[in-house]
Amino acid sequence: MGLWYVVSMVSDCKVFLGKKDHLLMSSRTIRAMPGGNLSVHMEFPRADGCHQLDAEYLRVGSEGHFRVPALGYLDVRVADTDYDTFAVLYIYKELEGALSTMVQLYRDLPSPHHCEPRSSQGPCCASGRTQEASPQATKAFQDFYPTVGLPNDMMVMLPKSDVCSSAGKEAS
Repeated sequence: MGLWYVVSMVSDCKVFLGKKDHLLMSSRTIRAMPGGNLSVHMEFPRADGCHQLDAEYLRVGSEGHFRVPALGYLDVRVADTDYDTFAVLYIYKELEGALSTMVQLYRDLPSPHHCEPRSSQGPCCASGRTQEASPQATKAFQDFYPTVGLPNDMMVMLPKSDVCSSAGKEAS
């Protein structure tokens, strides 16, 4: 739970493949809800600003298994995680009438007590945190996505952006 960055993605979705070279690192704030569902607030940096979206991940079956009707996600599974610093998510979705597979690598942020306060915005401003995945997380991601038929040329490591950070919002 908490704040996570999507640092890498791979997908056979035609929309994704057409935009992947222009995508930037996005974030997810995840909160547990009763019954095992998750409330997820997403922020996507784009050329025209920070786009925000909220969705409920509905638990189905076992722990770590969800569907997200609002986003066309038919099957979402936590494929690998260390429950602390990274998660690999498998997503089977429908977009514009086409079915596709996506795998995302999430990286969490250090707890505020690991950072020093930098301003009145609160402890641990985004500019002081690392957003890169650990070698263990990267290996888990790279080992998993070929098992669902996704090749290396469909993968992108997402560049950092401050468009959705509090510093980026104040600057715009």
